[in-house]
Amino acid sequence: MKQAEQLILESTLTQLKLPTIRRGYREAARAAEDSGASYESYLLALVSGEQEQRQANQLKRRLREAGFPQMKPLEQTDLAKWPGFEARKVKRLADGEYLQRKENIVLIGKHGTGKTHAALALGIEACRMGRRVKFTTAATLVNQLVEARDDRQLKNITRKLRAYHLLIVDELGYIPFSREGAQLLFQVLSERYEHASTLITTNLAFSEWNQVFGDANLTAALLDRVTHHCHIQQFNWESIRFTESMKNREVTA
Repeated sequence: MKQAEQLILESTLTQLKLPTIRRGYREAARAAEDSGASYESYLLALVSGEQEQRQANQLKRRLREAGFPQMKPLEQTDLAKWPGFEARKVKRLADGEYLQRKENIVLIGKHGTGKTHAALALGIEACRMGRRVKFTTAATLVNQLVEARDDRQLKNITRKLRAYHLLIVDELGYIPFSREGAQLLFQVLSERYEHASTLITTNLAFSEWNQVFGDANLTAALLDRVTHHCHIQQFNWESIRFTESMKNREVTA
């Protein structure tokens, strides 16, 4: 290819926003020539590489937008540490059918049993399926909602939250909310009912949620919505970190 043609081609690829093809067309051309590949095969290799790179970039953006505090994908998870959470059920949820049905997930159990880890793994799988995900703690979300209301930005933040296919609310129950905070969180979760999926991790049984929301009627109404189409999983085993710590002490003793 003449230098002038090469410059025009690269300029055109830049304008068409095909950076992967722009970077790799010459190497792909040499490989196609060496192997005797057809023009169609050469073209397929180029567009396939562009598509794969775009998908990888999109996944990176979704993971970044989700705001996961840690990356704990399912393939790096030892499911044996969740003795009451059957691997078959974990994988069924990871398939994401609950997202299509706009169903919720509630993970209930003591601190350290792996609820947040499970939420992260399912959130990452949702991102891989092209879903928009947002991870937040309950306390952080309530504080953001209260601040948004004070700044007259509540409509903006609630609209953004409704747009997520999966909203993960971690650590519900660790800190009680003010009356205003409870009402705002109720509003957010209620608006997602049958519209999009919500995943909640909590250390409280449903009968104890009134301790957090401080209003029996509001709590009952919220539970009615959250649990209507819902996968509920009990994490009723001992803290994983505590158990591992005790095993390490026995080994070093």
